[in-house]
Amino acid sequence: MSESVVINRLDSSDADFDQRLAGLLAWEAVSDSQVNATVAQILSSVKEQGDAALIQLTEKLDGFTVSSATELEIPQARLQAALNSIADKERAALESAAQRIRQYHQHQKQESWQYQEEDGTVLGQIVSPLERVGIYVPGGKAAYPSTVLMAAIPAKVAGVGEIIMVTPTPKGEANELVLAAAAIAGVDRVFTVGGAQAIAALAFGSTVIAQVDKIVGPGNIYVATAKRMVFGQVGLDMVAGPSEILVVCDGKTDPDWIAMDLFSQAEHDEDAQSILLSEDADFLTAVQESIIRLLPEMEREQIIRQSLSRRGALIQVADKAQIIQLINRIAPEHLELSVEDPQQWLPEIKHAGAIFMGRYTAEAVGDYCAGPNHTLPTSATARFSSPLGVYDFQKRSSLINCSAQGASELGKIASVLARGESLTAHARSAEYRIKR
Repeated sequence: MSESVVINRLDSSDADFDQRLAGLLAWEAVSDSQVNATVAQILSSVKEQGDAALIQLTEKLDGFTVSSATELEIPQARLQAALNSIADKERAALESAAQRIRQYHQHQKQESWQYQEEDGTVLGQIVSPLERVGIYVPGGKAAYPSTVLMAAIPAKVAGVGEIIMVTPTPKGEANELVLAAAAIAGVDRVFTVGGAQAIAALAFGSTVIAQVDKIVGPGNIYVATAKRMVFGQVGLDMVAGPSEILVVCDGKTDPDWIAMDLFSQAEHDEDAQSILLSEDADFLTAVQESIIRLLPEMEREQIIRQSLSRRGALIQVADKAQIIQLINRIAPEHLELSVEDPQQWLPEIKHAGAIFMGRYTAEAVGDYCAGPNHTLPTSATARFSSPLGVYDFQKRSSLINCSAQGASELGKIASVLARGESLTAHARSAEYRIKR
């Protein structure tokens, strides 16, 4: 058995519980001054120098040298070659996941609508896809073909005209599964550019990389900072923090299953957060023992160990009411309800990115192939944010078509309100249409 695992044990009845929990949940998403300065310089360089800056930064930061910016693009034939070269079981898994993701997201697609009032005035909304979007796919510590599917497929369902993917290729080495996923998802163009410089290229455009309308996809602190800085120039999905899981268990699920569910998020990085809530103190102890026993088997043991010791917790709670209160306070990215009847919990849960219901629903299936999107709000932003979806790749335009009678009646209302705001031209513009 390896060294003893340090994971926080909290009890909601302790006097310092709120303080300790607040400390665990605290995550400073704002970049430090050095990161901000570095990213600002990169953005400025790409905006002013375009392709030349991309070439220089790719060589400096990724160790990948090209003589021309056109060499940064991976042709469609190369994507197809990657798809043809991967193992049959890998291709089947990617294609099955893609089919399920596509099927789920087709239910999200919104259509244009309008209605006519009695006086003939027509009101409505035009829903249309974005013209061009950029998807960022990490390529540093790990490669994520699932992220390609989760970002590109909803965009395709929405009807986006062109999807541009950027992904770093350190030392020029591309991940075959990532390229294969791009082929399956129908990505239009792929560039071997990463980091803040990739975000800059998508936001401002260069000779070889076209400017996009929106950027989606996760990344490191430099990518997150760059996304925050270019917001307004382009749209964003979100600026995500470390991955999180909150598991609620009634003590009747195999503790090994729960331990591994906690590991599934902890292995992402040292700042990831895994928390278990239970009324059963003996069950928490059993899970802790499972953690100690199973951890040495993990390939990313040290990352998991640091994540659990820094931000993980096993928390004993008094009752269901307190569990609900904590769920809504934490507003987790992933919420597992490993309980007898998860359906009856739903009416009281206000804040969660994705909810995994029942003992057999591991969060991991949501990451890859269940169908719902795995790009989710983190750091309690589930209080006001939603998972990535088709709606993120659509925009809406309002329709107003006044009949003569409608213009007269609405003009009377508008006149009063406009004059109340001292906007005389507004008032007179509406008044011209009032029937005398």
